[in-house]
Amino acid sequence: MKDYAVDFQDYLKYEKKASVNTYESYLRDVGQLSAYAAGLGLADLSRADCQLIERFLQSLLNDGKSQATVNRVVAALRCYYQFLVNQGIAAENPISQIKRKTAEKKLPEILTGKEVNELLEQPKGDDCKSLRDKAMLELLYATGIKVSELIELRVQDLNLQVGVIHTHAGRSDRIVPVYPAAVKTLSVYLSKIRPQIVLDPGEDRLFTNMNGQALTRQGFWKIVKFYAAQANIKKDITPHTLRHSFAAHLLENGAQLSDIQEMLGHADISSTQIYAQLMKNKYSQVYQRFHPLAR
Repeated sequence: MKDYAVDFQDYLKYEKKASVNTYESYLRDVGQLSAYAAGLGLADLSRADCQLIERFLQSLLNDGKSQATVNRVVAALRCYYQFLVNQGIAAENPISQIKRKTAEKKLPEILTGKEVNELLEQPKGDDCKSLRDKAMLELLYATGIKVSELIELRVQDLNLQVGVIHTHAGRSDRIVPVYPAAVKTLSVYLSKIRPQIVLDPGEDRLFTNMNGQALTRQGFWKIVKFYAAQANIKKDITPHTLRHSFAAHLLENGAQLSDIQEMLGHADISSTQIYAQLMKNKYSQVYQRFHPLAR
């Protein structure tokens, strides 16, 4: 089966400068199309036409994939076939005839203030892992940074005297305040816990795994899931849920959308406006439930 995956991976990594997450998901999407085409007897993806790809996309929907997921696959395949055209392998890009369909925007899941407190209180022990985990959870909710930014923070990015962090992962370079309780937790972690975990004097990551090695996004995801279960939180939360909760709680307590946009590092305020919609829906539900003339 010819899917040119190795050359496409090199193109994404070295020419497009795509992140690991991007090229892995693009290769996975191409692999799915390759398997689908093989099932129809097509051994060379460069010969796939628009009709075959449309049937493949419909099969994803039939399997329960969301429109947003299918749109992501379309983007991956558009990039893939443009690569084949540029290399002279394919005569034309069959994806150029396929338009993305509007995906229904799902409002993000957020935690209540009580649920956040329950989650942050779960690392209860005074052992290294519990105190490290508490520091990470506190910092994530205190600043609303992404998990990718959290695991890339360096010790020098944290200024506890001023009470801020400086994050510059990816294209987003910003300074975000840290509330006093989180500063206290981080102070304990830096002075007493991190030196016991990180033995390499050349390692400057703020957080590592318990072996002093780089912490992965998947590793932190498991940490959040574990403590959410301990807190008996029934919502299907992810590390990103704390970022959403950070933004929604700021807005609920009177912060301006433009300020939240800056703290989240959104390039466009339209990305931040989803939290305004979230609050609007919440208050509408409260109104409908409790106003005596709304029922």
